[in-house]
Amino acid sequence: MIISVSRRTDIPAFYSEWFFNRLKAGEVLVRNPMNARQISKIKLTPDAVDGIVFWTKNPAPMLDRLYLLKDYTYYFQFTLNAYGKEIESGVPSKNRFVIPTFQRLSDLIGPDRIVWRYDPIFLNETYTIDYHIYYFEKLARRLSPYTRKCTISFLDSYRNTERKLASLSIRELTPALQDLLAKNLSEIAHSCGLQMDTCAEEIDLQQYGIQHARCIDDRLLAKLSDRPINAKKDKNQRLACGCVESVDIGAYNTCRYGCLYCYANFSPSAFHANRGRQDPKAPLLIGEVRPEDRITERKIRSCSAKKSKPGV
Repeated sequence: MIISVSRRTDIPAFYSEWFFNRLKAGEVLVRNPMNARQISKIKLTPDAVDGIVFWTKNPAPMLDRLYLLKDYTYYFQFTLNAYGKEIESGVPSKNRFVIPTFQRLSDLIGPDRIVWRYDPIFLNETYTIDYHIYYFEKLARRLSPYTRKCTISFLDSYRNTERKLASLSIRELTPALQDLLAKNLSEIAHSCGLQMDTCAEEIDLQQYGIQHARCIDDRLLAKLSDRPINAKKDKNQRLACGCVESVDIGAYNTCRYGCLYCYANFSPSAFHANRGRQDPKAPLLIGEVRPEDRITERKIRSCSAKKSKPGV
């Protein structure tokens, strides 16, 4: 079983204490986002977990406790964009804080365990193709010694983000513009020694050395753990998504960054209510188990025939 931490919120940035408490307890409860009365109980012991994938814009709260992950195989999907505060209002200063955190994390766990994400990409009067090319190169030069790969994606339109994005006058990213931008970014990435791929994009960019990503990646986990991992494609994701199956332990409407493009915070009222319902010692990320809830223990299916202790 592969654990996703998490597509629904930034657990490393805001809920790392809760996560490490759940790791110590050896299990976690996760409320079904499609049916609030259904709760899954998921084992988090090393024998049950084939790998952990962290998604974050700021793992700084975790850095002094990474030793608690010594019995697990894991890597980070680290998003670092060139947008300003009007887009990513809660993200700390990139120059003073986020980039140094990226570099420190790599020093602690190695560049193979960090995937740099430059996504989602959109265009408007401020964030032009030239803007992205210029700032992508500045970031690539600083990050390339600390990672092996950059994943990009283009902004998708979601019903719950349309209102937040309306004021930005976003320009349509046609296939021709995607191709042009990808060509330029790939040249920069490759000149810095970085691989590049795309997240859940149908466009074929292989002529520029850009592959289709597998963000929840059994191949990378196998490399990091030095053991075979065979996982099925995740049927619950978009058709163009290459991720393998995983169990997400996060909750929607809980991320505090306030990024305008984010699909995970879709209810302002739920977000504000959830801010007062987080207990680091609770089995659920948000709230408590209610009398009407039904808890079902998740069946564990290992992706590996043989388990060996991963390298630290």
